[in-house]
Amino acid sequence: MIVRRIAVVLPALFVLSGCGVPVQDEPHPITLPRRPLNVTSSAAASTDPVGEVAQVLCLIRDSRLVQTVRRADAVPTPQRQLDLLAAGPNLPEQQQGLTTALATTTLTVTLPPGSTTAAVEVTETDEGAGRSDEVLAYGQIVCTLTSRADIAGVTFQREGRSLQVPRGDGTLSGSPLRAADYRSLIGPL
Repeated sequence: MIVRRIAVVLPALFVLSGCGVPVQDEPHPITLPRRPLNVTSSAAASTDPVGEVAQVLCLIRDSRLVQTVRRADAVPTPQRQLDLLAAGPNLPEQQQGLTTALATTTLTVTLPPGSTTAAVEVTETDEGAGRSDEVLAYGQIVCTLTSRADIAGVTFQREGRSLQVPRGDGTLSGSPLRAADYRSLIGPL
């Protein structure tokens, strides 16, 4: 019985020890490929947009929130990402029928150290205008910011006072909002 166990264990040890991976005393860093392994570098270079970091912006098509990805060389700050969102779609995005509900809005975001809830100060340049796309505007902001790994929720304020803003179902909330609060408005690409 013992001989059988040794006969099974011993070959298994030889197979495991002979796999070609040298034994090391300490871990060491490795560099992973930046492109899929099954794509040649020339094919990947011709199809990948410029930049190594994906940044998500939530724009609008046919009264639905649509996530679009832009590439950048570095991770943008939350403020930079909101500035890009407020600026609206670039030419290729416009050609895909994407728009924004934030054209007349100035946004300032703060993310306190150690917090995952961003506070967005909203100032409309034309505050007397009634907006029919208010839910989409707030949804754009929330979906864009919560696509980041460092932000889990978004609150809104005007002149430092907390705002209650509409969720996707039309109800008002002053609590931190997440993309799930606008799930009914999120459409396919």
